[in-house]
Amino acid sequence: MTTPTKEIPEDEQELFEHYRFVIDKGQELLRIDKFLMNRIENATRTKIQQAAESDAIHANNKPVKSSYKVKPGDVITIMLAEPPREIELIPQNIPITIVYEDADIIIVNKQAGMVVHPAYGNYKDTLMNALVYHFENLPVPQSYAKAKSIQQHPEINQRIRPGLVHRIDKNTSGLLVIAKTETAMHKLSKFFFNHAIDRTYQALVWGDFKENEGTITGNIGRSLKDRKKMDVFPDGEHGKTAITHYKVLERFGYVTLIECTLETGRTHQIRAHMKYAGHPVFNDEVYGGDKILKGTTFTKYKQFVENCFKLIPRHALHAKSLGFAHPSTGKKVYFESDLPEDLDAVIKKWKAYTINKITDE
Repeated sequence: MTTPTKEIPEDEQELFEHYRFVIDKGQELLRIDKFLMNRIENATRTKIQQAAESDAIHANNKPVKSSYKVKPGDVITIMLAEPPREIELIPQNIPITIVYEDADIIIVNKQAGMVVHPAYGNYKDTLMNALVYHFENLPVPQSYAKAKSIQQHPEINQRIRPGLVHRIDKNTSGLLVIAKTETAMHKLSKFFFNHAIDRTYQALVWGDFKENEGTITGNIGRSLKDRKKMDVFPDGEHGKTAITHYKVLERFGYVTLIECTLETGRTHQIRAHMKYAGHPVFNDEVYGGDKILKGTTFTKYKQFVENCFKLIPRHALHAKSLGFAHPSTGKKVYFESDLPEDLDAVIKKWKAYTINKITDE
């Protein structure tokens, strides 16, 4: 087919489907802008509302406004004048640690260095690529039994593609929950939105805390100077409300091992809040933790810290536990992971340094 050379009137232009969602039977009435924010990668409410104003959001083949409330059985599509720029989830046989799996959810213990979802600059070797490979071996709905693979039928791929309801940074290790059904994704997304998920992280941070536990508050949003970073805006002029609770697990003088509990789930929340509190995460190059921030000027100490950086060549942050009501049974489930080798090794090194320092004194 050749592309027409003449200009096509706007009302006669072909529209291309970028997203399609078939609303689950258990879906409660919910504004479509809120629904899509939980379903579309990096979507903001402003962008979704703009799309609705331009008649790009359709419910059952008719344009709807952002105030439209989705209901069971609706077919929601986003139609645009340009073809979608596909980020194909190519199945890749990448080793991943699956802590738990049933018909509704998968709990994965992600290793540091793995990107969760394909995006600009990272189109493969992600956790999602690994999960799609895993999903290829799952039973296919009977109505699609004639299809040879999920890649041959887009509805199958849509139906069983991994449902990402939260994420952790590339260089953060630890637990993630992934939904396997639309119902599970809806319920888990609601849990996260309502802060009904119990999450703990462990982090090695610079400095010593005066108190054994505390709370850090302050809006988190994109830095006004560097859009790749997040900043804390204590006056609330920018960003969104963010609350991080912490407690000290072990003190090593110049660094401290802490446990963080999130009341909100903002991008880089722990890393940004710790920098704001004067305790950047150890070896966090984005937020200044890759510098020697505490300690002595002795050459041996500098060499010791450099050796610690080599042991854990990423920020020292691990998603330790996850607890929530199971989307099908409603029963509380809880998962916990061991510290990864690099973080465990650097903690032991600081512990030995502290003991030797006390002995020397």
